[in-house]
Amino acid sequence: MLQTADITILREMQISGRLSMQELAERTGLSASQCWRRVRDLEASGVVSGYRAQVAAKAVGLNAIAYVHVALQDHQEKSISDFLRLVETEPQIVECASITGDHDFVLKIYAKTPEDLEVFIMQRLLKSGLVRDTRSNFVLRQTKTRGPLPIL
Repeated sequence: MLQTADITILREMQISGRLSMQELAERTGLSASQCWRRVRDLEASGVVSGYRAQVAAKAVGLNAIAYVHVALQDHQEKSISDFLRLVETEPQIVECASITGDHDFVLKIYAKTPEDLEVFIMQRLLKSGLVRDTRSNFVLRQTKTRGPLPIL
């Protein structure tokens, strides 16, 4: 169970992951050694799962984003594991979630152009033999991305 100090550390780390341990300690009211131990424990327990830079998609030429709802051909264990393996190996797919409703999964896919997204959906997803149907929602504008988790 997370303690109040852990929650405070997590909130600060989500706002600015580049804080030094001393800065994080000052913001949380802990000593640097206490803060370091708590961060180490949060990492070891899997609460903090990693660190990475946030890259602006448009700055690197990724101008098309879509949420693609996917219905699988069948729900056999092999089909599902083959689909999840496909998802893991495709760098254009940045998120995948199993969902309820008419489709089985929703994918967040980035590409350079809408045409590239179309090619990806047609050539990689539909031609895989694993997918029965897709429904795509193209993102017109993003207003909030990767906000901090609402840790209570």
